[in-house]
Amino acid sequence: MTTDHLTITPSVLYFGTPVALLSTENEDGSFNLAPMSSAWALGQVIVLGLGKDSQTAHNLATRPDLVINLPEPAQWPAVERLAPLTGRDPVPAHKQGAFRYEPAKFEAAGLRPEPSETVRPPRVASCPIQLEARAARVQPDVTGEFRVIEAHVLRVHADPRIVVPGTQHVDPAAWSPLIYNFRHYFGLGRELGHTFRSETAHVETARSETARLSARGA
Repeated sequence: MTTDHLTITPSVLYFGTPVALLSTENEDGSFNLAPMSSAWALGQVIVLGLGKDSQTAHNLATRPDLVINLPEPAQWPAVERLAPLTGRDPVPAHKQGAFRYEPAKFEAAGLRPEPSETVRPPRVASCPIQLEARAARVQPDVTGEFRVIEAHVLRVHADPRIVVPGTQHVDPAAWSPLIYNFRHYFGLGRELGHTFRSETAHVETARSETARLSARGA
Protein backbone atom coordinates (compact mmCIF):
# COMPACT_ATOMS: atom_id res chain seq x y z
CA MET A 1 0.00 0.00 0.00
CA THR A 2 1.18 3.51 -0.74
CA THR A 3 1.96 5.77 2.21
CA ASP A 4 1.24 8.93 0.24
CA HIS A 5 -2.00 10.77 0.91
CA LEU A 6 -3.95 13.37 -1.01
CA THR A 7 -4.93 16.58 0.72
CA ILE A 8 -8.61 17.06 -0.07
CA THR A 9 -11.50 19.29 0.99
CA PRO A 10 -14.67 17.15 1.17
CA SER A 11 -18.00 18.97 1.20
CA VAL A 12 -19.21 16.67 4.01
CA LEU A 13 -17.55 14.50 6.63
CA TYR A 14 -20.13 11.74 7.01
CA PHE A 15 -17.55 8.98 7.18
CA GLY A 16 -19.94 6.18 8.06
CA THR A 17 -22.51 6.84 10.79
CA PRO A 18 -25.88 5.20 11.56
CA VAL A 19 -29.09 6.76 10.28
CA ALA A 20 -31.75 7.66 12.83
CA LEU A 21 -35.33 8.83 12.40
CA LEU A 22 -36.23 11.39 15.07
CA SER A 23 -39.85 11.83 16.06
CA THR A 24 -40.65 15.04 17.94
CA GLU A 25 -43.72 17.10 18.84
CA ASN A 26 -44.73 20.21 16.89
CA GLU A 27 -46.24 23.32 18.47
CA ASP A 28 -49.76 22.31 17.46
CA GLY A 29 -49.47 18.85 19.05
CA SER A 30 -48.84 16.99 15.78
CA PHE A 31 -45.62 15.07 15.27
CA ASN A 32 -42.60 15.55 13.05
CA LEU A 33 -40.36 12.78 11.71
CA ALA A 34 -36.90 13.59 10.38
CA PRO A 35 -33.88 11.58 9.21
CA MET A 36 -30.45 12.41 10.56
CA SER A 37 -27.03 10.76 10.73
CA SER A 38 -25.00 12.67 13.30
CA ALA A 39 -25.57 10.68 16.47
CA TRP A 40 -23.39 8.84 18.96
CA ALA A 41 -23.82 7.34 22.41
CA LEU A 42 -22.24 8.10 25.77
CA GLY A 43 -23.64 5.52 28.17
CA GLN A 44 -27.37 6.26 28.32
CA VAL A 45 -26.98 9.63 26.61
CA ILE A 46 -27.29 10.08 22.85
CA VAL A 47 -25.60 13.16 21.38
CA LEU A 48 -27.32 14.50 18.27
CA GLY A 49 -26.24 17.09 15.74
CA LEU A 50 -28.95 19.01 13.89
CA GLY A 51 -29.19 22.01 11.61
CA LYS A 52 -30.13 25.09 13.64
CA ASP A 53 -33.14 25.87 11.42
CA SER A 54 -34.54 22.33 11.36
CA GLN A 55 -38.01 21.65 12.69
CA THR A 56 -36.54 18.98 14.98
CA ALA A 57 -34.12 21.42 16.61
CA HIS A 58 -36.94 23.96 16.93
CA ASN A 59 -39.17 21.38 18.60
CA LEU A 60 -36.56 20.12 21.06
CA ALA A 61 -35.77 23.62 22.27
CA THR A 62 -39.19 23.81 23.95
CA ARG A 63 -40.58 20.25 23.88
CA PRO A 64 -37.74 17.93 24.86
CA ASP A 65 -39.42 14.54 24.35
CA LEU A 66 -38.28 12.52 21.33
CA VAL A 67 -37.83 9.02 19.98
CA ILE A 68 -34.62 7.98 18.25
CA ASN A 69 -35.70 5.26 15.82
CA LEU A 70 -32.97 3.16 14.19
CA PRO A 71 -33.94 1.71 10.78
CA GLU A 72 -32.41 -1.36 9.17
CA PRO A 73 -30.68 -1.28 5.75
CA ALA A 74 -33.78 -2.42 3.81
CA GLN A 75 -35.61 0.69 5.02
CA TRP A 76 -33.36 3.15 3.20
CA PRO A 77 -36.05 4.02 0.58
CA ALA A 78 -38.36 5.22 3.37
CA VAL A 79 -35.52 7.30 4.82
CA GLU A 80 -34.84 8.79 1.42
CA ARG A 81 -38.51 9.68 0.95
CA LEU A 82 -38.14 11.85 4.05
CA ALA A 83 -34.83 13.38 2.97
CA PRO A 84 -36.21 16.24 0.78
CA LEU A 85 -39.01 17.12 3.20
CA THR A 86 -39.08 19.67 5.99
CA GLY A 87 -41.54 20.33 8.75
CA ARG A 88 -40.70 24.06 8.72
CA ASP A 89 -43.24 26.41 7.20
CA PRO A 90 -42.13 28.56 5.53
CA VAL A 91 -39.20 26.53 4.23
CA PRO A 92 -35.92 28.04 5.53
CA ALA A 93 -34.11 30.14 2.92
CA HIS A 94 -31.12 27.80 2.60
CA LYS A 95 -33.47 24.85 1.89
CA GLN A 96 -35.70 26.53 -0.67
CA GLY A 97 -35.61 24.89 -4.09
CA ALA A 98 -34.30 21.57 -2.75
CA PHE A 99 -36.79 20.89 0.05
CA ARG A 100 -40.56 21.14 0.35
CA TYR A 101 -42.82 21.55 3.36
CA GLU A 102 -44.63 18.40 4.43
CA PRO A 103 -46.62 18.22 7.67
CA ALA A 104 -47.55 14.52 7.37
CA LYS A 105 -44.10 12.95 7.52
CA PHE A 106 -45.11 9.45 8.63
CA GLU A 107 -47.59 9.14 5.77
CA ALA A 108 -45.15 10.59 3.24
CA ALA A 109 -42.50 8.04 4.18
CA GLY A 110 -44.94 5.13 4.30
CA LEU A 111 -44.15 4.48 7.97
CA ARG A 112 -46.57 3.65 10.77
CA PRO A 113 -46.45 5.40 14.16
CA GLU A 114 -47.06 3.50 17.38
CA PRO A 115 -47.50 4.97 20.87
CA SER A 116 -44.51 5.49 23.13
CA GLU A 117 -44.57 4.61 26.82
CA THR A 118 -42.67 7.48 28.48
CA VAL A 119 -42.72 10.35 25.93
CA ARG A 120 -45.36 12.00 23.75
CA PRO A 121 -43.87 11.53 20.23
CA PRO A 122 -44.64 8.13 18.70
CA ARG A 123 -42.20 5.41 17.76
CA VAL A 124 -41.70 4.18 14.18
CA ALA A 125 -43.32 0.76 14.37
CA SER A 126 -41.12 -0.96 11.80
CA CYS A 127 -37.76 0.22 13.13
CA PRO A 128 -35.97 -2.65 14.93
CA ILE A 129 -34.61 -0.36 17.68
CA GLN A 130 -36.52 2.55 19.22
CA LEU A 131 -35.07 4.76 21.96
CA GLU A 132 -37.50 6.89 23.93
CA ALA A 133 -35.53 9.89 25.16
CA ARG A 134 -35.66 13.41 26.56
CA ALA A 135 -33.37 16.26 25.51
CA ALA A 136 -31.50 17.44 28.60
CA ARG A 137 -29.40 20.09 26.87
CA VAL A 138 -29.78 21.93 23.54
CA GLN A 139 -26.97 24.30 22.60
CA PRO A 140 -25.25 25.75 19.52
CA ASP A 141 -22.09 24.20 18.14
CA VAL A 142 -18.88 26.25 17.77
CA THR A 143 -19.86 27.48 14.28
CA GLY A 144 -23.39 28.52 15.21
CA GLU A 145 -24.77 26.60 12.23
CA PHE A 146 -25.88 23.53 14.17
CA ARG A 147 -27.53 22.52 17.41
CA VAL A 148 -25.98 19.88 19.66
CA ILE A 149 -28.55 17.95 21.67
CA GLU A 150 -27.75 15.69 24.61
CA ALA A 151 -30.67 13.33 25.06
CA HIS A 152 -31.08 10.97 27.99
CA VAL A 153 -32.51 7.59 26.96
CA LEU A 154 -35.50 6.61 29.08
CA ARG A 155 -36.56 3.33 27.48
CA VAL A 156 -35.22 0.98 24.81
CA HIS A 157 -37.46 -1.16 22.59
CA ALA A 158 -35.93 -3.88 20.41
CA ASP A 159 -37.33 -6.37 17.93
CA PRO A 160 -37.12 -9.81 19.61
CA ARG A 161 -35.32 -11.15 16.54
CA ILE A 162 -32.25 -9.05 17.32
CA VAL A 163 -32.09 -9.75 21.07
CA VAL A 164 -29.94 -12.56 22.51
CA PRO A 165 -32.55 -14.89 24.08
CA GLY A 166 -32.79 -14.62 27.85
CA THR A 167 -30.58 -11.51 28.01
CA GLN A 168 -30.75 -7.72 27.73
CA HIS A 169 -28.22 -7.72 24.86
CA VAL A 170 -28.73 -6.79 21.23
CA ASP A 171 -27.27 -9.59 19.11
CA PRO A 172 -24.63 -7.89 16.93
CA ALA A 173 -24.82 -10.70 14.37
CA ALA A 174 -28.58 -10.26 13.99
CA TRP A 175 -28.71 -6.45 14.01
CA SER A 176 -27.41 -4.34 11.15
CA PRO A 177 -27.91 -0.56 11.27
CA LEU A 178 -28.45 1.55 8.17
CA ILE A 179 -25.18 3.44 7.60
CA TYR A 180 -24.89 6.85 5.92
CA ASN A 181 -21.44 6.92 4.34
CA PHE A 182 -20.56 10.12 2.43
CA ARG A 183 -24.24 10.51 1.43
CA HIS A 184 -24.62 6.89 0.31
CA TYR A 185 -26.57 4.19 2.18
CA PHE A 186 -24.92 0.97 3.33
CA GLY A 187 -25.52 -1.97 5.65
CA LEU A 188 -22.87 -3.84 7.61
CA GLY A 189 -20.62 -6.51 6.12
CA ARG A 190 -19.56 -9.71 7.86
CA GLU A 191 -18.17 -9.56 11.37
CA LEU A 192 -14.39 -9.12 11.59
CA GLY A 193 -13.99 -9.68 15.33
CA HIS A 194 -15.05 -8.31 18.71
CA THR A 195 -13.57 -6.17 21.45
CA PHE A 196 -12.32 -7.76 24.68
CA ARG A 197 -15.18 -5.99 26.49
CA SER A 198 -17.89 -7.68 24.43
CA GLU A 199 -20.61 -9.34 26.51
CA THR A 200 -21.93 -11.31 23.53
CA ALA A 201 -18.71 -12.94 22.32
CA HIS A 202 -19.87 -16.34 23.60
CA VAL A 203 -22.92 -16.07 21.38
CA GLU A 204 -20.73 -15.54 18.35
CA THR A 205 -18.51 -18.48 19.33
CA ALA A 206 -21.51 -20.78 19.70
CA ARG A 207 -22.95 -19.64 16.39
CA SER A 208 -19.64 -20.21 14.59
CA GLU A 209 -19.31 -23.69 16.09
CA THR A 210 -22.85 -24.58 15.04
CA ALA A 211 -22.15 -23.38 11.50
CA ARG A 212 -18.89 -25.38 11.41
CA LEU A 213 -20.59 -28.60 12.56
CA SER A 214 -23.42 -28.09 10.10
CA ALA A 215 -20.95 -27.65 7.27
CA ARG A 216 -19.15 -30.85 8.25
CA GLY A 217 -22.43 -32.73 8.36
CA ALA A 218 -23.30 -31.53 4.89
